[in-house]
Parts: sequence; structure tokens; C-alpha cells
Amino acid sequence: MSGGSSEMSALSDSGFEEDLHTSPAAASSARLTSDLHECDYEESCFIIQRHNELQFLAQNCLARQPQITAEARSKLVSWLIAVHRQLKLSFESCCLAVNIMDRFLITTSVAADCFQLLGVTSLLIATKQVEVYSPRITQLLSLCCNTFSREQLCNLECLILLRLNFRLAAPTLAFFLDYFTSRTTGCQTDEAMDKMVTTQDKHVWKEHEKKWKWLACKVCELSLADYTFNKYMPSVIVLCAMKVAKDLLKNSVQPTDNDAGSSQTLESFCFQEFPTFEAQLLFQQCTVDLKLLVSLNQDAVQDFIAL
Repeated sequence: MSGGSSEMSALSDSGFEEDLHTSPAAASSARLTSDLHECDYEESCFIIQRHNELQFLAQNCLARQPQITAEARSKLVSWLIAVHRQLKLSFESCCLAVNIMDRFLITTSVAADCFQLLGVTSLLIATKQVEVYSPRITQLLSLCCNTFSREQLCNLECLILLRLNFRLAAPTLAFFLDYFTSRTTGCQTDEAMDKMVTTQDKHVWKEHEKKWKWLACKVCELSLADYTFNKYMPSVIVLCAMKVAKDLLKNSVQPTDNDAGSSQTLESFCFQEFPTFEAQLLFQQCTVDLKLLVSLNQDAVQDFIAL
């Protein structure tokens, strides 16, 4: 559409653009048989999700949104993060909800007063995909102070599924965080644990690794709400978040042989994932952006480190 006024007029009474625009067709998938051959289940899932990242990337999702700003998106995503904690949902559900919301924004202009409805509806769809039990619709509507009706939410749910062509298995920050942290903290644990002198040393290391994973998750949460990071693929953000978290914690405990080992494993993952000069520049830029984001949220991060 050419001008802002014409974009505004495209919004129907429901607050969503009426003309049906399906999401861009997925690029034809390359044959993964050779890559998946002799891989274990976890690594097979990783290869598939790594291959699908670009197809599900919601880059510049606000480009055609006359009423939705990056600040409004940040507030809504921060609210969704709080809601997912309150409802005791997984981080996977939260990440998938944001991806569903962002991809819908690419296809459809949304009125500002319907933006929160889009957020909770995306969360409902994500929980149906991820959780054993999804929240009740009445529960979600009450979180919005009953501003919206059940009919509005259900109608929007159908519209989202149509616009996204029912493609919901998006690679997420949560998936790559689980994969990379399990590989970096688990691959040499048994060997390194034998080198620990005392049970106390083992306990300190385990607590340090646990805090590292949770701090990396916190950094990922911050990036989820910041529109700057929509241009980066989830696997890039996660590896950079793990590096930033490692740097933040490097002086919090006495270094151990196993801590050095996990750091080397993280470095090997980075070299493996970013083999080209261009990819390394992307990794460096994302790391710089994350460090800036952390510095802007220093109080929250320091409170977590102190726990």
C-alpha cells in the first residue's frame, strides 16, 4: 500500500486487515537425508531446526505496521514473558508465541487496540503446540482485564493459523538454548568431575553451570523483547547469549578445569556454527548488541547474578 492513510483504511472493524495474505511460501527444502544419516535423535532435531531457521525468521515484521511501534512490541513481549512465568509455562511456549506474533505481523496490519489480543492469542496457539495443557481462554481474557471477547480471540486464532499456513514448528531461542547448553555442559562432565578434589568443588561447579544456563536464558529473554534482534537467527542469539553470560560470570567463582573445558566447548561450537568471515562478523555484531542490551538492563542482570 502506498500511504499511511490507505494502510489505516485497510483495517476492518475487527482491527485486522481484511484482505487475505498468506505468509511467503517456504523455500523448497534441501534434502537432509545425508546430514541426518547416523545422527542421534537430538542432533537430528538440531539439524532440521537449524535448516529451517531462515524460513521462520520474522525480519522487519513492523515494516508494514502503521500503528505498531518497536516500543509497543517491547512492552507486549515483556508482558508475555511475565504472563508465561505466572502461568508456569515453558520458555519454549513464550518464544514460539513471539515468533507466531511476529510472523503474523508480516502478513497483516494490526490496530493498536488489538495488539494485546494478538499477543495472548499467539500464546494460546503456542501452548497448544508445546504444553500438555494450554491455559483456559477465560484465564487469558482475564489477564487482558476482559477487554476482548471469547469470540474475538477464537476468530483471531483461526485467522493467524490461515495467515501462517498452519506452519507452527518454528525454531526458537529455547530449543537452541537447551541444545547448546546440554552439549557444552554435558559432553565432558564425567571426565572433568573425576578431577574434582572435593565434593564441595563439584557442588560449586554444578551451581556455576546452572547459573550460567539461567543467565544465558535471561539474556535471551531480554533479546526476545528487543526489536533489534529480529534480524538475527535464534541459534546466533543463543550462542552469543551464552558467551555474554559466561563473561558476566567469569569472576563469580574460582575457575576449575571443567569450567575451562566447557568454555573451550563453547568456542568450538562458535567456530563450527560460524566458519566464514561473514558469519563471524555477524556473531561479533550480535554479541556487541547483546552486551549493550545487558548494560541497559544492568540492575536486573546483577540481581540475578547475586542470587
